[in-house]
Amino acid sequence: MLDEKWMRSIDIWSHEEILELIDTAQLQADSEGKRLLLDAYCCQGGMTSGYQDTGFVVFGVDIDVQPRYCGDFFVRENAIYFIRTYGHLFDAISASPPCQDYSLTQRIVDNDFPRLISPTRDALIATGRPWVIENVVGARADLIDPIELCGRSFGLNTYRHRLFEFGDWAGPEAPKHPWHDQKTVKMGRELKPGDFYHAVGNFQQVEYVRQDLNLPWMNRDGLRECAPRQYAQYIGVHLQDELRARDDEAMHDMPTPAWSFGEPLWRPRRIPVRTNRRY
Repeated sequence: MLDEKWMRSIDIWSHEEILELIDTAQLQADSEGKRLLLDAYCCQGGMTSGYQDTGFVVFGVDIDVQPRYCGDFFVRENAIYFIRTYGHLFDAISASPPCQDYSLTQRIVDNDFPRLISPTRDALIATGRPWVIENVVGARADLIDPIELCGRSFGLNTYRHRLFEFGDWAGPEAPKHPWHDQKTVKMGRELKPGDFYHAVGNFQQVEYVRQDLNLPWMNRDGLRECAPRQYAQYIGVHLQDELRARDDEAMHDMPTPAWSFGEPLWRPRRIPVRTNRRY
């Protein structure tokens, strides 16, 4: 049974402070003509950076301090609690629950980690917003109809497979999975340009991995756990298309003004109207 601690606030930020920061983030998104995305379990921001590349202002949430986080806004908080309480205030949500318990490496050393995919999904569904769950291939049994992305499809020198489940929208299809025709250099050996690697554990040549993944701010801890930035770019483009289609549908469903001077008297907001603010 899941420990209730994963459902509660850790009470570092007050409710009012979080609402004020979300409002600031939304104002920034509006001023830049962008949409506001919540990245839950954001860590150092591999997925965040890809979403930023596709035109989102990104608000990160993680239970741990993340001084290297690359996003636009950050709150240290329990991700499930945050999604349940504030997720409906965002245009879209991406979540990467802890993957360690699904990792063969961690199972070998018999470490104990929580499995949070199911409660995270429940929280995401309740928001009514389009969402994405990302995790490792070992989590396949806990995900619903996920697609699988491979680094080889995106020109990376690592395979690093990741699964993505989509909710409240169909999500993109996965690119054709390429043949694994490159051997991975064994850990500890020097990497030469173009070598394929497997960045796990206390891997060496951090700078080589940083450059390949285009994540120059990350340290070893962030690089070995992150989903590649390029995966979020791929998903973010399709997510933006989905949100634009919803805007077009909302515009089509608007009542026609009884009269005007050549321009509609009102237009729907680009973002969901928030009527339940409590300050």
